[in-house]
Amino acid sequence: MAYLAAFHWGWLAGGLLLGLGMGWISVVHRGRPLSPKMLGAVAAVVAIAVAVAAARLLPGRFGYWCDLGLALFAAYLIGCTVGTVLRQWVVARHAAARSPAR
Repeated sequence: MAYLAAFHWGWLAGGLLLGLGMGWISVVHRGRPLSPKMLGAVAAVVAIAVAVAAARLLPGRFGYWCDLGLALFAAYLIGCTVGTVLRQWVVARHAAARSPAR
C-alpha cells in the first residue's frame, strides 16, 4: 500500500478532491436513498473486495488493480465525508449569521 500511495499520490489526491466536490454539492440533491436491500448488497461487495485484498487472493496485476481501486474508493469516500461536513458547517454558520439577534 505504501507503494500505491507513493506512486499514485496524484490520482489519490484527485479522488479525494473529486469526493470533496461531490460531498459539497450532494447535500443540495434530495434524491431517494438506497434501499436497505441494495445497501446491504453494496456493503457485501465492498467487504468481499477488502477481504480479497487483505488475504492477497488476487496475484499480480489483478491484485494491484484491486488494491488501487480500493485505495481510490477510500480516498473518494473520505473526500465525500469531509465535503458534506464542511457544507453543513458553512450553511449552519451562514444561517446563524443571518438570523436576527434577540
